[in-house]
Amino acid sequence: MVAVMAVDGVAGAATAIDAASQALLDEVLAGRRKAIARMMSIAESSAAEAKPVMAALHRHTGRAHIVGLTGVPGSGKSTMVRALAQRFRATGRTVGVVAIDPSSPFTGGAILGDRIRMLDLSGDPGVFIRSMATRGALGGLSRSTLDVVDVLDAAGFDVVVIETVGVGQDEVDIVQAAHSVVVVSAPGLGDEIQAIKAGVLEIADIHVVSKCDRPEASETIATLRAMLRLGSLGRDTASVWETPLIATSAQKRDGIETLVTSIDAHRVHLRESGELAGRYRRILEMRILKAAEDIVRDRLLRRNRGLLDRLLDDTQARTLDPYTAATRLLQAAGG
Repeated sequence: MVAVMAVDGVAGAATAIDAASQALLDEVLAGRRKAIARMMSIAESSAAEAKPVMAALHRHTGRAHIVGLTGVPGSGKSTMVRALAQRFRATGRTVGVVAIDPSSPFTGGAILGDRIRMLDLSGDPGVFIRSMATRGALGGLSRSTLDVVDVLDAAGFDVVVIETVGVGQDEVDIVQAAHSVVVVSAPGLGDEIQAIKAGVLEIADIHVVSKCDRPEASETIATLRAMLRLGSLGRDTASVWETPLIATSAQKRDGIETLVTSIDAHRVHLRESGELAGRYRRILEMRILKAAEDIVRDRLLRRNRGLLDRLLDDTQARTLDPYTAATRLLQAAGG
């Protein structure tokens, strides 16, 4: 049994998880699909009761290579993920896919567009696909994305691909969630301009131009290549990863093998340069800080609702400013 301690509803390190949770965890570690799906539902619930078993599961993570795939809507991300998964499977590796879908405005659930486009993968026991709703979270990821990634990692999947929702210029969270970031652009969408606005040149480890059977593809490739060349000026190119630009057509499977080779090469680079440990530490820092924010928010609302209402009244009346109100709220909560 794994020991965890509950402090204010938060998992810490001293009470053993119950027998049912331990049995579920054992089944996840054995790769049982029903158990994996159930553990993912627990992870997404964000309930206090879920914290101990998720804490126990975290001890079994750290083996999977996490690949983030992002790009604007219409760039062909889902088709690319499907082709990538098939190519990884051809090399004998198991693949987990976490597809972040837009949320339904009525139910808050995932619209499941990505799952539908990947139906031909569903019969492969070496592939597990989970669609998740953003539920209003910014940055292209759901709040519990990395908890679900942990489940796939602990279950023994070799590669976990996170496909972001495709919301445009605010998908920088993927940089703090993945070991290798693939940015997909498509001809005719003005993606080279989007790349400048969103700082995509800085976040991409690998650039991909999809739908390269289109006539305007060569112009998009030339533009991005020029931008990458400008972005590399002033850097010590001998000591950093040189971001490749790969032309692909996922429908025709052109360039997919080259993309998988580049992802593998990037992983080797991360290991040999020592950067992999740094990226993993950055991912953990983001997770710890976000978890801390959630804990603080919960405590503030649970213990100081009355004070918050009074501060809202004063701020709305312009007798108090938001920063001072926040400071008083934190002081009341012991912060």
